[in-house]
This record gives sequence, C-alpha cells and structure tokens, in this order.
Amino acid sequence: DDHAAYIGSWLKVLRKDSRAIMTAAAKAEAAAGYLLRATGLAASDEPEDQIREAA
Repeated sequence: DDHAAYIGSWLKVLRKDSRAIMTAAAKAEAAAGYLLRATGLAASDEPEDQIREAA
C-alpha cells in the first residue's frame, strides 16, 4: 500500500512538472556527493565543477 502511494505521489508531481524527476535526481546526486566528501570517501579525481553542477 505504501509503495502504491509513493508511486502515486510521484505521478502527481510529474503531471505538474515533467522535469521534477531530473531536479530530484540532481539534488540527490548533490547530497550524495556532499556525504562522500564529508566522510572522505569521494573519488579524488572528480572535478569540482561536476560536483557544483549537480547542485
């Protein structure tokens, strides 16, 4: 039941804004990058510009 409600909520959002999934994905990537950097687990060869673009 929770799964159906979760999918339903995304469908509702996507009907209003077709780019919402891209925005959410970019914010999730930025959050993951922050956590990786904060814990020292980020790849050292990742350009800083790519990290900023995800935000």
